[in-house]
Amino acid sequence: MRSMLAATVVMFVAGPVAAQTSAPAVPPAAAPAAKQKQAAPVARPPAPADAAAVAERTALQSDLVWAGDYNGVISGEANERMTASIRAFQKNNGGKITGTLSAPERALLADAAKKQQDNVGWKIVSDIATGVRLGVPLKLVPQISTNAEGTRWASTTGTIQIQVSRRKDAAATIATVAEREKKEPAGRRIDYAAVRPDFFVVSGMQGLKKFYVRGQIKDGEVRLMTVLYDQATEGTMEPVVIAMSSAFTPFPAGVQAGVPPPRKNVEYATGVVVSVDGVVLTDRLMVDGCQSIVVPGYGHAERFAEDRLHDLALLRLYGARGLVPIAIGAKPAAPSVDIVGIADPQDQSGGAAVSVAKAQIAPAASGDPKLSPAPGSGLSGAAARDGSGHFAGIALLKPAVVAGPASSAAQAVLVPSDVVSEFLKHNSVAVSALSGGDATASVVRVICVTK
Repeated sequence: MRSMLAATVVMFVAGPVAAQTSAPAVPPAAAPAAKQKQAAPVARPPAPADAAAVAERTALQSDLVWAGDYNGVISGEANERMTASIRAFQKNNGGKITGTLSAPERALLADAAKKQQDNVGWKIVSDIATGVRLGVPLKLVPQISTNAEGTRWASTTGTIQIQVSRRKDAAATIATVAEREKKEPAGRRIDYAAVRPDFFVVSGMQGLKKFYVRGQIKDGEVRLMTVLYDQATEGTMEPVVIAMSSAFTPFPAGVQAGVPPPRKNVEYATGVVVSVDGVVLTDRLMVDGCQSIVVPGYGHAERFAEDRLHDLALLRLYGARGLVPIAIGAKPAAPSVDIVGIADPQDQSGGAAVSVAKAQIAPAASGDPKLSPAPGSGLSGAAARDGSGHFAGIALLKPAVVAGPASSAAQAVLVPSDVVSEFLKHNSVAVSALSGGDATASVVRVICVTK
């Protein structure tokens, strides 16, 4: 396994398409030494014929990987390892050992590679949760789930697991992220590690399973691919891992519409106290994947209920005193509302003062009505009140983020008060009557710690 991982530390420059089988092609023989000395300078772009030769060798290396005869870098560069792998393929298939494939042999290799790809369900996919493009053996890992950081594929027994994740960390470097992956989770035994200027690879044992991690950083965002598998599956998974390493494209070119924002180590939202015994209503997405949830002044909170359709979550504060629940009724929202919450501390110089922002309600063709303009950072989960001061619903931020540094303006929706009332009733939360309550006294800051 060490040699396989060592051979895959260089990013596949031709992109993920090379992990697919291409039409059979015979790799050209090496040029005479005299002609090599007259070659064009390195800085000069390759001639079309040279580019075609690289593509052919790239496809050849990929097919040799799937046939189980090559554990080198899929780069399209001719090398001794590739020649030795061709000889191994010829020997394994009863051919004449020459180190150069004939047209029939190349076709045989392409068929063998395609068969192995089909057996594991190999497919290049674009993960909407992270923006990552990667190759996945879908037949081996049919179970798919998402969490706050990314997407996970797993076999039905858990013997094979694949995770792609992303998080925002402006202070991270390739070296610091690699060191963390060596130590987390605790007990990892490192067999191989390589840190390059633009990516890193770490592999070894995690308990009784083998693991492989590849990561990259761009614009303060970390994107990782982790593969974990039982030693009993090594024969199947070794070529798959090589192919996955070559196909892994953490930051694909172009805009990735619909990709959610990366998680920060610490994120802020607003919560609304809805019960005197310590129940707080907030944005479900903001408290997804938290290692701990804290409400300053009251301590740790436990998430105990959620509404995935409207992205609401309920937290419970144990032993809290002095809470002022908001008055909730089913009064229809007015055309304009005040958004009452506590902004991100970076937006108010570290303060914890209640903020009030005005917004207009616009009906949506489907789903909850929209709010314009969207409230600022930290105000997702804030209370909306109408002109009479009555509770009108919960404001939720819906950022529209694209891959890379560019991003568009945030959007927001209003979960109406009647929907909130039904959610609370469904979870046996007794709420105050409509006749009283002050939103400014009922909002709290919610802190999600993800790492």
